[in-house]
Amino acid sequence: MHEFHISRRALISAAAVLAAGPLCAQTTYPNKPIRVVVGYAAGGSVDLVGRVVGDILAKHLNATVVVDNVPGAAGVVAAQRVVGAKADGYTLLAGSSNELAGTKFVNAAQKYDPATDLTGIALTGVLPNLWVAGTKMPAKTIDEFIALAKAHPGKYSYGSPGIGSTPHFSGELIKKMAGVDIVHVPYKGSAAMTSDLAGGNLDFAIVSPSVAAPFIQSGKIKALGVTTAHRIAMMKDVPALGENAALKGYALSGWFGLAGPKDLPADVVASLQKALKAGLADPAMRARLEGAGIIAPTGDENLAQIIRTDMGKYAELVKFARITPEN
Repeated sequence: MHEFHISRRALISAAAVLAAGPLCAQTTYPNKPIRVVVGYAAGGSVDLVGRVVGDILAKHLNATVVVDNVPGAAGVVAAQRVVGAKADGYTLLAGSSNELAGTKFVNAAQKYDPATDLTGIALTGVLPNLWVAGTKMPAKTIDEFIALAKAHPGKYSYGSPGIGSTPHFSGELIKKMAGVDIVHVPYKGSAAMTSDLAGGNLDFAIVSPSVAAPFIQSGKIKALGVTTAHRIAMMKDVPALGENAALKGYALSGWFGLAGPKDLPADVVASLQKALKAGLADPAMRARLEGAGIIAPTGDENLAQIIRTDMGKYAELVKFARITPEN
């Protein structure tokens, strides 16, 4: 009788193990397609980064990945969709610093808080900007620009691709730190802004290196500084703005990141981070990003901390520039 009970327990244990085997296999992440939502139309920089991310996850997680473009409200529509998704790792946001940090302060319709309603997974790229001057401006350095602006408060203008955009905040941070008074002129994109700058109808601007490069090469505009903490490889002769004593510590650039709904399981986050770190170390993937003027990250950056830090900067700049939310 004693031996029978032992055998019976052993049979029950074996059956439990066999039953649990398929269940464990079914719950291993990922076991179904991953949807990567991009809040902008196909062909732009956010879409490019989103597709690089999709390719990395497909390869390193052995998963089917679908990139879904859901444009609207500077990425907010897509972000809101991810905020409301199930926190299981199958709906992710390939976003930018706009909807992951800045738009909360300028869009009254945005109801989510990026710092609390999303899980920051990984930084996927940094988009530097340049502080540039038109050819009619005598300033060739940041020191000369600051001296010129201080000598003539309110006389000069600078352009950005729109109110509440990262370049707008970058420009306001220059004004705040340098203590200069220049007028912000918002544009609907970079093309018209750069044309006005090259034509002498705008004094200064914040613009991406890839957009500015042809105008710099032709001598129509001058690059005075880059908004990243350090100089960038594509324009090594252009100083970082933070190298100037009046702008010491300056750093505010656009960036891209992968995020998910809040309370994303830690093991899912770890799997995604491991895959992205491996993928971003691939020279071919880095070349795809850098070919578009995007600095490829290492994979060790803390996106959640970047979101909190930049949101703190944006909150201060909204007060400084008296930016009011728009519907």
